[in-house]
Amino acid sequence: MKYKQLTKEQFEALHEEFAHFLASQQVDVEEWNKIKKENPEVADEELNLFSDVVWDDVLNKTNYLEHFSKQNINLFKCDKTTISRIVVQINKKDFDFFNDTDYRWFIDNTQDKSIHFYKGEKKFDNDRNAEIFDLIQKGSVIADGKLFEGIYKLIA
Repeated sequence: MKYKQLTKEQFEALHEEFAHFLASQQVDVEEWNKIKKENPEVADEELNLFSDVVWDDVLNKTNYLEHFSKQNINLFKCDKTTISRIVVQINKKDFDFFNDTDYRWFIDNTQDKSIHFYKGEKKFDNDRNAEIFDLIQKGSVIADGKLFEGIYKLIA
């Protein structure tokens, strides 16, 4: 397995896609139920294979990630061969990006001396999707890129 198996809830949300996936392998509902009952390890392999297909599809379309902590934001832009990173660090006692008031203060005071911006870029070491997946596993979430692009313009 390349990534991780989808959750039960994710499989339920993708039940039609999974049915098409099984149909592409000439497996109908009756046969699938038989496989689950008689060969659970084969069923698990099919679930893993489908999960990898779904993850690859999602990761192929992923261009931006965000990871927030109390005093830092890590923003990523994922191109085909490179990943760019912007780090926003607040050196202010009791500041918390998860607090709406503090977040608004940051947006309104981007030139404050307690705010530090860092940026960098590197080529993906190996498999682009595997590296993006690793960032998701570490707490990053897929984003629309507005925050990355806005801060990039601010610090460029």
